Amino acid sequence: MRHEMTPAGRVAIELDENGVAQVRLIRADKMNALDPDMFAALIDAGHKLHDMKGLRAVVLAGEGRSFCAGLDLTSMANTARHDRAPLTERTHGNANHAQQVAMQWRKLPVPVIAAVHGVCFGGGLQVASGADVRVVDPTARLAVMEMKWGLVPDMAGYALWKGMVRDDLLRELTYTNREFTGAEAGAYGFATLVDSNPVARATAIATEIAARNPHAQRAAKRLFNRYLESTTDEILMAESLEQQALIGSKNQIEAVISQMEGRKGDFVDP
Repeated sequence: MRHEMTPAGRVAIELDENGVAQVRLIRADKMNALDPDMFAALIDAGHKLHDMKGLRAVVLAGEGRSFCAGLDLTSMANTARHDRAPLTERTHGNANHAQQVAMQWRKLPVPVIAAVHGVCFGGGLQVASGADVRVVDPTARLAVMEMKWGLVPDMAGYALWKGMVRDDLLRELTYTNREFTGAEAGAYGFATLVDSNPVARATAIATEIAARNPHAQRAAKRLFNRYLESTTDEILMAESLEQQALIGSKNQIEAVISQMEGRKGDFVDP
């Protein structure tokens, strides 16, 4: 078991023997609200995970009563406006600092499963939306909260919700800030699965993923990350290129042999 802590003690990472990283927001006294230290800790966690040896899947969750209550308005108000970089500055490839906090889960090379309980508002909802899969407690409280404070979702929400949530419903939730439950999130598209023990369900999914050919998992995620914005011709070629690299590789052969022998695959990590 490998343990890591980000600066300011805001995020903890624990990598198990299966290659599943349990990533926890640990500002429980503030329902894991996003302040500058939490932003920095999440970005740091993303960097650590991106380069982590043996990583095959991630479970993202919050300690205490909630996943993430969204922006810590008091903390952010105390940060002088002139001390902040312009939001238009692309500090992380195609994203600014705040957008990267949510987008980085899509950018990670391995699948990410978010486990959501308690409150998941505003920026917290956008962070969860960055995951490949979201398991949400049926009693969780969610909201696209930004317009309540005279703002718009700007932590990559619009990019992440595309293809996930029906357009007219997303507009209504954004314009009104109406709260909805985890059970409703399943019907709306924000939740992939609804489960009263989201961490356990997310961990089970991540463990199953981690038992598969890690090269194939990463290839599948690369394809998912581009297929909504690519032409049919581009998708077909991308599929062929990924498959060509996998066929006959050591891990692909091991996947076949282990299945035929009814045992766990012994894969080489990327």
